[in-house]
Amino acid sequence: MSVAAALDVDSGVAEAGVTAKAPFAPISLGRLVRVSATPQLLAISDLHVGHAENRPIVEGLHPEHPGDWLIVAGDVAETTADVKWALSLLKSRFGTVIWVPGNHELWTTTKDPVQLRGVRRYKHLVEMCRQLGVLTPEDEFPVWTGDGGPVRIAPLFVLYDYTFRPEGATTKEESLAIAHEAGIVCTDEYFLKPDPYPSIDAWCHARVAETERKLAACDPDVPLVLVNHWPLVRQPTRVLRYPEFAQWCGTELSADWHTRFNTAAVVYGHLHIPRHTEYDGVPFKEVSLGYPREWKPRGLPEKLLRPVLPVRVAP
Repeated sequence: MSVAAALDVDSGVAEAGVTAKAPFAPISLGRLVRVSATPQLLAISDLHVGHAENRPIVEGLHPEHPGDWLIVAGDVAETTADVKWALSLLKSRFGTVIWVPGNHELWTTTKDPVQLRGVRRYKHLVEMCRQLGVLTPEDEFPVWTGDGGPVRIAPLFVLYDYTFRPEGATTKEESLAIAHEAGIVCTDEYFLKPDPYPSIDAWCHARVAETERKLAACDPDVPLVLVNHWPLVRQPTRVLRYPEFAQWCGTELSADWHTRFNTAAVVYGHLHIPRHTEYDGVPFKEVSLGYPREWKPRGLPEKLLRPVLPVRVAP
């Protein structure tokens, strides 16, 4: 089962105490180009350009100001050629593009001539991004000094470890058994290889340890924008139609990062439920485009590239 098949993408209902905004309004592709008076830090995720109907949408993405930065929070495509096409196009338009991997970029499928697995595949994508001039989690965190700044943009690659478990499960094995029984099994189980790690959760734990060291080394006086494909806290998964799917959506090990570190905002994707929520006073922004079967019935959002930070308004 694909990610979207396991998600309630039409749900705008958030749990109690969480602020959610419904951002959708039908628009035409001809309205995608806008003009802004000041540079903005913008974000989008889950472009899924392997779907033919998503490609013209990506082709229609432009900066609103020459100084705009763009965050691409994972799931660009499944093949390296498609990932390169999309990131090359966006880098030709935006001076700074920041990418983090999603699960789809990490898949090893027969459709991709590049048959690298696990860490080697990730490193190949990082090297490709460096050749394009696109920043990744392996680069020094850049500092945005425009509206809402200064903030340090922290692109992360954390994965998941099956700890967002369904009710009744106390172990990974029990959690997976419940998912298989319900027929809700993420495609990652077949295509996302952890090599050389023995499991995805082992790879996740290594990434968590490395990421925590990097975040702890940042100047605490400069707020962070944490960017990860998977949500850093579990709360956003509470609105999933199939709760069994949450185990492929993050790790409890990152649950306090937005409070432990000086965080201005968190950007994520993966769920295909674009919305703005707040946890502990920190804004969390799910910025996905998603699959055509999801966005076509509800229309495209009025603003495909979501501003991450408040825009300064002149008095």
